[in-house]
Amino acid sequence: MIRGFFRLVGLLLLAGGFIFLVYDGARSIADQALRLTRLDQFWNDIHQTSQQAFQAMVERASPFLWNSVVKVVLNQPAWAVMGALGIFLMLLFRPSKPLIGYSRH
Repeated sequence: MIRGFFRLVGLLLLAGGFIFLVYDGARSIADQALRLTRLDQFWNDIHQTSQQAFQAMVERASPFLWNSVVKVVLNQPAWAVMGALGIFLMLLFRPSKPLIGYSRH
């Protein structure tokens, strides 16, 4: 059941990544310039206080982690991060292959 839940979350992230890819593509065509929605912009639009609380929590734990890892991920396009995380979850929690030649009783 847990495997199915995480596969569903992965599928939803993959679908969200595809929606952002289409949105950024349409916006780029309309503006005749490359327009990408960064993950931190999207998070800021959805819930700004949670982003600030997350930043404070990570900086308390390790300022190096915030500057070298989290900021780099948050500055990437939303479609790339969501799509990569969705694919990762779907591959990690895929069903195991059945054994060939063995019967389970």
